[in-house]
Amino acid sequence: MSTQSNPQAFTDVSADPFVRGFLHRPAKANGDGLVLTHGAGSNSQAPLLIALANAFAEAGYIVLRCDLPYRQDRSYGPPGPGEAKRDRAGLKNAVAAIQPMATGRIFLGGHSYGGRQASMLCAEESGVAAGLLLMSYPLHPPRKPDQLRTQHFFNLQTPALFVHGTGDPFGSVEEMEKALKLIPAKTKLLVIEGAGHDLGFKGKSGRQELPASVLQQFQVFFTV
Repeated sequence: MSTQSNPQAFTDVSADPFVRGFLHRPAKANGDGLVLTHGAGSNSQAPLLIALANAFAEAGYIVLRCDLPYRQDRSYGPPGPGEAKRDRAGLKNAVAAIQPMATGRIFLGGHSYGGRQASMLCAEESGVAAGLLLMSYPLHPPRKPDQLRTQHFFNLQTPALFVHGTGDPFGSVEEMEKALKLIPAKTKLLVIEGAGHDLGFKGKSGRQELPASVLQQFQVFFTV
């Protein structure tokens, strides 16, 4: 059965906030799991998340792409200023939800706001995940480079692979390189030439080579 065409709807209502998303089960599991979540204006059906989930599932990872709690509450719009803590609790519950299905490590990843919340969760609780996959980390609001979102970087003990486009208005590659030096854990920056904040996945399709490149760098980074 193809992992690409048959992800399963997944809900765990035993947790608060509960977990909702789509589960990709690999044909041949490697034992590891990955939770993926979305950016502020998106949801678990984002083309970037689907493409990455398919690539990782084909490589043997069990993948859960999930809706953050604010998105479960309403189908559109960004998160409110007071919702971040609950969104992090939702991510922690998502990791717990796939633990019974994975015999190995569990990784946590997200695009933009989702990745930021994942990194903040791991800075607060270092044992939540074995590693982070952070795509288009929103280092600062566009055109406001002085409003850095790095306060928690000093406490981040979880290894993290960052994926960032050279045209991202939320932070230049140079700014990202400087910011990553604040993190005490092992980090790596995968630069995507010519990509913006959406990493080339603005529409229904995207850069076909990106998921494979991210997967390759992820496997190398987390086996060294």
